[in-house]
Amino acid sequence: MIELPCHPHAPSREVNAITAGATRTREGKLALHYAIHGKIAALNIPPPGPARVGWKLWRHTCCELFVREQGAAAYHEFNFSPSGEWAAYAFTRYREGRTLTDEVLNPQIAVQSGVARLDLYALVDLARLSPAHVRARLTVGLAAIIEEASGGLSYWALAHPSDRPDFHHAGAFALELDEIRD
Repeated sequence: MIELPCHPHAPSREVNAITAGATRTREGKLALHYAIHGKIAALNIPPPGPARVGWKLWRHTCCELFVREQGAAAYHEFNFSPSGEWAAYAFTRYREGRTLTDEVLNPQIAVQSGVARLDLYALVDLARLSPAHVRARLTVGLAAIIEEASGGLSYWALAHPSDRPDFHHAGAFALELDEIRD
């Protein structure tokens, strides 16, 4: 697990730390784990619901994944809500893209929550995004948006390369996953 620093211009009063990790599975999937540490009751956490495509999840508490083949301009984004809702996007280059609504992308989200920690797990089938993603060297951005009960938002990511929160920035793709070889 890697610590995600909070963007300095949007601090949190209720979250002490967020850690995240990404691992490839033998089946060509990306297993993700986000751990939010703090006063969980002081956060706006949507209640559990059915797994389904959601809209504008980034306006509330959600965890995010950005993934691209190393050196490519095109990338994908996933938003994972603690409610079980998810959203996916395909970009041809920086912030130019479209929403993906195919239910087959369903990333399988699980959540465990306690007084001082919320864990969100997601499993993304890389082949459903791009068959090349299964074996290619990937660069990944892991991020989270936290909405406090007071309405404040904080932004957490592997890297904050600009003076405003921008998870799409190439510098935010700060984790490299090696290619899979036979």
